[in-house]
Order: sequence, then C-alpha cells, then structure tokens
Amino acid sequence: MFPVTRPRRLRRTPVLREMVRETTLAPSDFIYPLFVTFGDGVKREIPSMPGNFQMSVDRLLEEVGGAWGDGVRSVILFGIPERKDETGSEGWNDEAPVQRAVRALKRAYPDLVVITDVCMCEYTSHGHCGIVRDGEVLNDPTLELLARCAVSHARAGADIVAPSDMMDGRVGAIRSALDGAGFADLPIMAYAAKYASAFYGPFREAAGSTPQFGDRRAYQMDPANAEEALREVALDVEEGADIVMVKPALAYLDVIRRVKDAFQMPVAAYNVSGEFSMLAAAAERGWIDRERAVLEVLTAIRRAGADLVLTYHAREAARLLR
Repeated sequence: MFPVTRPRRLRRTPVLREMVRETTLAPSDFIYPLFVTFGDGVKREIPSMPGNFQMSVDRLLEEVGGAWGDGVRSVILFGIPERKDETGSEGWNDEAPVQRAVRALKRAYPDLVVITDVCMCEYTSHGHCGIVRDGEVLNDPTLELLARCAVSHARAGADIVAPSDMMDGRVGAIRSALDGAGFADLPIMAYAAKYASAFYGPFREAAGSTPQFGDRRAYQMDPANAEEALREVALDVEEGADIVMVKPALAYLDVIRRVKDAFQMPVAAYNVSGEFSMLAAAAERGWIDRERAVLEVLTAIRRAGADLVLTYHAREAARLLR
C-alpha cells in the first residue's frame, strides 16, 4: 500500500514502460485488406476510405510491394468482378480478379500469406451473400457455391480461405470440398462471429456489395448477442475452422475476449471500414492525434485477445512501429 507501493515507479521512462508492457504490436500481427478489380492500370480511391483503393492486379502488386517493404506479411483479397449475376458465378471463375491476383502475388512474393475472402455478395447482382429465391437468401443451396469459390482460390494458390457469408454449415462444406480437391492442408479462417453492424458502410462502397433489397440481419448476428457468438464459434471449430474471427472489432472487444478465453485458439478481429473511416475523419478535422489513435486502437484489439488484426491501417501502423 502507498507509500510503499508506487506503480508510477515503472512509468518514469520510455524504456521502463516498454520493459513492462503487457500487450505488444508488430507488423506480423496485421492482415491488410485489399480490393482487386478487373482491367489494367486501375487505381481508384474509395471516397469513404481515404488512402484505400480499388486496384487492378498490376497496381495491386505495386501496393503489396510497398506493404512488404513496410513489414506487412499478410493480405486478404476482396474481388470486384467485371460482371455480376444472380448466382455470383464470377466467384469461382479461375480468371476472375482474385484468382489472377493470387497467382501474381505468389509469383512475386512467395513468402507473402495471401488470404481470400469467400463470399457471394461481391459477385451477385442482388448484393446478398447467397442464392436468393422469393426475396429469401437460401442457406443450403449457397453452400455448394461457396465451396466452388474456395476450391478455385485454392487452385490459384491461396494460403488461407476465409468464408464471410454466415451461412450455417459453410465451414464444413468448404472443408469437405477442399479435402476432396487435394487441399487438405489449406487452413480456413472463418468469420465465425460476424455481426449485422452499422460499421460496414464504406466497405460496401469499396466492394460494390450493397444489398439491392432488404438487409443482412437474417443471417448476420444481432449486435445484442454474445452467448450466441460462442455457439457460432463452437460450430465453426467443430466443422474444421483453423482460425476464428470476430467482426467488427472495436464495438465487440468483449466478444473477442470471451472467444479467446473459451477456445484458446488463434483469433482474428476485423477493424472494419467504418471504424477506419471514423478515425480518419476525426484526425482530418484535428480532433484526435491520428498516429497515437491508430496504435491505441490496434493495441486495444490485441489486448482484448486478438492474435491477428485485419486492418486498413496495416501499412501506416507498420511504419509507425518501425
């Protein structure tokens, strides 16, 4: 007790603070989300996400080269196809932007960990994450399409596939399809607890995936539920998930901690587009110190229990940590 106990003793200098720091950040903790589109020489800034772009494969290689130089060692790819249809058939086209980007990245940067998002919303004309009939997103018929996408990404050379659709049973369907196609060693990073969040708006502009009717609350999770998140994670683990994800991150730090404590396996958290854009907008107006806020946010996500953080701040944070 005071005056014998004085916690400030270990806060007196930067070196002391670093020595007793409980949570660390490193560029290897970050997964950099990137949007790849068709064409050549394309680099279109996303208005609601300053500093982020839709890029053709050639420009994507340049961006990843810069990120690699900053110390970022993992990316996740989201595809913007040239055409969309009711079933999202471009999702399993071996010549679609994501598949072409995977092949190019693995040739240029063999040690880069390339993760691919597996979902239908970027590829369907209606913007929903599965087959739609009479205004309803059908669960079971969608599983086959997701499995096709995952196998196509695996053929291209993806290191990890990441189903984000929130259909029941999709991890098992993808695991079975990958095993059957000779990819038994390919990990699955499951968006296990993905909430129907208000923080996805900028992403939908970036990926062109805004639903043309209704919303996704019938298959994404209710933000009020935490126990349900544990059940969702348990199901994905039983079906073969190797890494489980909580999305979004900042409003769900409690869920990240509960998932980590309950399962003791690799946990990822997605610092989503709305979270990025809020911080960027506040910093632009001079309301917060951007550099300090970026590192504080990412530290909070790691402190909550995330082993990996998907973040649009990846390059910026890596440079700051250097």
